[in-house]
Amino acid sequence: LSPVCLSPVCLSEVLMNTKLETSDLRWTTYPWEEVSGLDDESNSVRTYEICSPNSATAYWLRTRWIPRRAATTLYVEIRFTMMECSGLNQRHCKETFNLYHYQSDADEATPTHPAWMENPYTKVATVAADHLLSVSRDRGGERRSNVKLLRLEPLRGAGLYLAFHSQGACMALLSVRVFYRKCPPLRRAFASFPETIPHSLVEQAQGVCVENAVTPPGEQSRPPSMLCGEDGQWVGQPTSSCACRPGYEAGETDVRSCPSGQFKAGSGPGGCSPCPAYSNTQIPGSAYCPCRPGYHRADSDPPHAACTRPPSAPRSIVSQINDTMVTLEWSEPLDRGGRGDLTYRVLCSSCGTSTKGLVGSCSPCDDSIVYRPVQRGLTQRRVVVRGLRPHTRYTFTVQSLNGVSAVSQSEPASDRVNVTTIPPPVSSLRRAAASETSLTLEWTPPLLQNQYQVLDYQLRYSPKEAGQWQYVSTRSSSLVLTGLQRASRYQVQVRARSQAGYGSRRAAEMRDKSGHYQMGQSEYSSIFHIVSLSDGDDVTDDVTVVSVAMKVYIDPFTYEDPNEAVREFAKEIDASFVKIEEVIGAGEFGEVCRGRLRIPGRKENYVAIKTLKGGYTEKQRRDFLSEASIMGQFQHPNIIHLEGVITTSCPVMILTEFMENGALDSFLRMNDGQFTTIQLVGMLRGIAAGMKYLSDMSFVHRDLAARNILVNSNLVCKVSDFGLSRFLTENSSDPTYTSSLGGKIPIRWTAPEAIAYRKFTSASDAWSYGIVMWEVMSYGERPYWDMSNQDVINAIEQDYRLPPPPECPASLHALMLDCWQKERANRPRFCDVVAALDRLIRNPASLKVTSGSVSSQPLLDQRIPPPLSSCGSVSEWLRAIKMERYEQICDLLRVGVTLAGHQKKILSSIQTLRIHKTPPTLLY
Repeated sequence: LSPVCLSPVCLSEVLMNTKLETSDLRWTTYPWEEVSGLDDESNSVRTYEICSPNSATAYWLRTRWIPRRAATTLYVEIRFTMMECSGLNQRHCKETFNLYHYQSDADEATPTHPAWMENPYTKVATVAADHLLSVSRDRGGERRSNVKLLRLEPLRGAGLYLAFHSQGACMALLSVRVFYRKCPPLRRAFASFPETIPHSLVEQAQGVCVENAVTPPGEQSRPPSMLCGEDGQWVGQPTSSCACRPGYEAGETDVRSCPSGQFKAGSGPGGCSPCPAYSNTQIPGSAYCPCRPGYHRADSDPPHAACTRPPSAPRSIVSQINDTMVTLEWSEPLDRGGRGDLTYRVLCSSCGTSTKGLVGSCSPCDDSIVYRPVQRGLTQRRVVVRGLRPHTRYTFTVQSLNGVSAVSQSEPASDRVNVTTIPPPVSSLRRAAASETSLTLEWTPPLLQNQYQVLDYQLRYSPKEAGQWQYVSTRSSSLVLTGLQRASRYQVQVRARSQAGYGSRRAAEMRDKSGHYQMGQSEYSSIFHIVSLSDGDDVTDDVTVVSVAMKVYIDPFTYEDPNEAVREFAKEIDASFVKIEEVIGAGEFGEVCRGRLRIPGRKENYVAIKTLKGGYTEKQRRDFLSEASIMGQFQHPNIIHLEGVITTSCPVMILTEFMENGALDSFLRMNDGQFTTIQLVGMLRGIAAGMKYLSDMSFVHRDLAARNILVNSNLVCKVSDFGLSRFLTENSSDPTYTSSLGGKIPIRWTAPEAIAYRKFTSASDAWSYGIVMWEVMSYGERPYWDMSNQDVINAIEQDYRLPPPPECPASLHALMLDCWQKERANRPRFCDVVAALDRLIRNPASLKVTSGSVSSQPLLDQRIPPPLSSCGSVSEWLRAIKMERYEQICDLLRVGVTLAGHQKKILSSIQTLRIHKTPPTLLY
C-alpha cells in the first residue's frame, strides 16, 4: 500500500524501489557517488551522495529505463537528507535539487545521450528539504530524512528515465520509489468492476452485471460504468446500474431467485409475488406462472393477471325476419369465463334443397351478406343481417368469445337458429291484352325451393305522375286492371307472398326482343311503365328505362343512432390488421399516425390513422366517428379515401389513405418557387374537381383551405377534413345551412354571408376556393398576411380583395375575383371553375400574361379617386373619397410628420391603397 493512500481499498503497482535493492544500482552518474548506507530503520541501502557547496557546476544522476506499463500517471516517492548551508559556509551552497524525466519507447540512453540539460529533459519540480542537517547540531545525533511525493503526467512513451540535478547541494539520496495507483475489484449495485488503472477524469471503467442481474430496459446499449479516481479509489455510484432479472429479487448482498409458487414478471427492484388465481409454478426463478389445465391468458393479458377460460354459449336466440333481412337477438351466457371482454361472432350458412323438397347440403354464406353493426367482435346482443336470398333456408350460429377463446383448443360455445326467407321476385311480367281503359298482365311464378308455397300475389299500380299507389291481390299469376285513364302512363309492381312473408320489389325492368319485361336484381327499387291505349292506337308497348339517380349525401346526424351511420358508411377493420409506425401530428380528438394496413388477400399499404384519445365522452366519440360517416359516402380521385374504422377496440381509429406530402400549405412553403405554373394550375384543377363532386352531392364543406388539402407523391391534391361539414337539403329553392351552434369560423377563408349570417352554401365554398387559389399561387402565404380577423372583415366590407401574388397569371387572378363576388349568386359554380381551368391548361400561352401587365381590379368598383393635388387638404381629399372617418389618423402634422417629402410619400401610399380598396387603418 502507498503510504499516501489512507483508504484500505486503494492499490498501487511499484515499478521501481531502490530500498529493496541489495547490489549496485548502476545508475549513470555525473559525478554522483554510489555508497552503502543505513536508512531510518537502520537497514542497509544503496544511496547516492553529492556534496559540492563550493561549486555552481551542474551534477546529474540518471536512473535506469523504467517501463510505465499501462499507467498514464506515475508517482515518484523520494527519500533524502540534505545539509544546512549555514554550517558549510560556502558561497555556492544550495538547499534544493531538481527532478527531471525523459520519455522514450526503449532503453536508448548513453553516457552522453540525451544531453545533460533541460530540454531534452523535462523538469518535474524543484525539491526543497523540510529537515536540514547541521554540522554542529546533528553530529552523532538523530538524522532526520525528507520524503517527497511527486506526480508525473501525462505520460505517452513506453517508459522513461528520472534525472536528479544538483548545483551546490550537499545531500544523500536514500531511496526512490516509482509506482502508479489502481482501483481494486468492486461489486456494487449488482455490477462487478475489475481492477482498473485510472486514465482520466472523464473516462469511465466498464463493468458487467452480476449473475441473474441485467441492464434495465431501455439501457441495453449502456453497460454499467464507474469512475476510477486518480487516487486509486472508486468515485460515486455506477451509471446504468444493473437490476434483478425477471424471476429474481434483491437479497441482502446478492440476487436470489423467486421461490416456488411465486414469480416476478419484470426486471427491476420489485420483489416476488404469489401466483395469480388458477395458476402456479414449481420452478424457482419464474417470470410468470403457467395457467392450470382449462384456463388461459390472452396475449394482451399481463403476467400478473388471473387465468380465465372461454365463456359458455349464448342463450335463447330469437329471429325476426322482414323481407330479405333478419334480426337476431339472444341472452348473455351463464358463464363469462371470469373476463369482462365478452364478444359475439355470427356465422351464416345457406342450405339448398333436394329434388323432394328436403333440406340438402349447407355451405357458408358469401360476401353478399351484410351484418349490422358487425359480424365479428359484437359487444351487444343484437345483429341485423341483410342481403339474404329470397326463399332460402339459412342457419345462423352465434358464438360467445372472450380474450382467451383464441388460445383455447376447444371450439367456441355457440347456439344456432334456422331461418327461411321470403319468396324471390316474379319473372317475365308481360302484357297479355289491352283496351282503352283496361290492361291484362301475366307473370311467371317464382321458383320455390322447399315446402313453402306462394299464398298470393300483391300488385300495386299508379299513374306515372301521381305517385298514389292502388293495391290489388290475386292468387293466380295474372290480373286485369280496369278503370284506367285513357292515354296515361302507369307504373306497376308485383310481389309474391309465402308463409315467410312478401317477396322483394327490388327489380329493374328491361325489354327483350319478344316484348317481355325481364326482371333482374338491382341496388335501387325501380319500376317499369305501361301506357294504356287511346282511341285509334295500335296495340303497342311503351317502355321507359329507369336510370340510377345521382347519389345524395346523407347527414350522419339525421340518424336516430349516429352509430348506425358509421356502420352504414364505414367498413369495420380488425385491429390486428393495423400496425402503427410513428406519430406524424395531432388532431382535435387525438394523435394522427402513419401506419401499415395489411388485410388478408390484399397488398399491404400505408395509411393515415386518426386516434381518439382516452377519457372521451360518448358525444366526443360520435363527433369523432361522424367524419368517417361522411368520408365513407365519397368515392372520387380528388377526395381523401376512407379505408375504414376500428370501433370495437381501444383506441378508436379512423383509417384513410396516406398522403406522402402532407398538407398543401406547408408543402408549398417547403417548395417555394419549385413548380411551373402549369403544375400549380393542375393542383387547382384537382381541388376544383373534388369540390364539384361534393357540390353535385349537395354537400357543403365549410372549411375549404390549403391546410385541409392533402398531397400525395404524384402531386395529386385531395380534399379532406370534413369536421365542419353539414347536410344541404334539396327541397329548398335557396338551399343553405344556417348554424344555430355558433362556434369558430375560419374568417380568412369564409364568405361574408357565412360570417355574418352563418349561411353556408356551395357558393360560400366557391369563395373559399378563391382563397385556396391565392394560397397556391403565393406558395402558402397567409391570406391577408398579419391583419387581424376584424380588420379582414372590415376590409371585405369595404370591397377590398387580395391583390395577385407575384407572377400570378392575370386569368387566374380574374377567376379569384369572380369567386370573391359579394353576391353569392354571381360566383361561379365548381363545374364552371373546372371548365375554366381546363381551358387554361389546353392553352398554356394564356398563363404567361401576368397581373402586372393588365388590370386585375375587381369589377365591384372601378372608380378612381380624385388626385390629391385637386384638393385643398388631406381632410378634403378623404371626404372626396368618402373616407372622412380617417381624418384624425391622416393628420400628418399632428403625428409629427413635418417634412414635405415624407408627407407626399405617405399620402401617395394611401392613395395607391385606396385604389386597391385598402382602408387606411390597415397601415397602422
